[in-house]
Amino acid sequence: MARPVAVVPALNEESSIAAVIEGIRAFDPSFEVVVVADGSTDRTPEVAAEHGAQVLRLPFNVGIGGAVQTGFRYAWEQGCELVVRVDGDGQHDPAELGAVVAPVLAGEADVVVGSRFVGTDGYRSSRARRLGIRVLAWTLSALIRQRVTDPTSGFQAMNRRALGLFAADYPHDYPEVEATLMAHRGGLRRREVPVTMRERGGGRSSIGALRSVYYMIKVLLALFVDLFRRPAVPLEDA
Repeated sequence: MARPVAVVPALNEESSIAAVIEGIRAFDPSFEVVVVADGSTDRTPEVAAEHGAQVLRLPFNVGIGGAVQTGFRYAWEQGCELVVRVDGDGQHDPAELGAVVAPVLAGEADVVVGSRFVGTDGYRSSRARRLGIRVLAWTLSALIRQRVTDPTSGFQAMNRRALGLFAADYPHDYPEVEATLMAHRGGLRRREVPVTMRERGGGRSSIGALRSVYYMIKVLLALFVDLFRRPAVPLEDA
């Protein structure tokens, strides 16, 4: 059986990527850590390679969605049955991966999302961003008729069924929100589990207060457009 894969998208995260890799290994050394260097101009790829990660170098910045899909496609082609996503900025604590993967391993969910807003008091970003997240969460909850608390979380685990969907088609700009709707329309079982997010270990977020407003409006429009699109067709094993 193929090794489980941890997909780690990273853009200029040389100061935090080593700790992320070592944290995943401390959780479970059987995971193959795949760092997708999304056009990084610092030493992110070199540091990741020095710490034993498989590095997929993108020649230019394609955005978080494209980087994540690259990792998912790699995992699919390796025949993986279990994949986790841990961002390279250090906000996701690999020590909490046990809670994230448990429902997948138990066959209770196809995709599991670590949520900041289910019974935790950890780092929760700026007020403007939290407001945007609440609006998006309310909208998605209404659309999929299931409670969503953290639609922008990239701390995830999934089985091969979900991997086949997201390796075939994954939103590129700000993907997590649209991917939630994709999962619902694709018949995937989604679950949230409580996790505590940390402050970034380095680098800089691309989303400020004004950009949060722009992001929320753009994603809301994208969600309603997605409702009228044909559902994505997942990859299938040969």
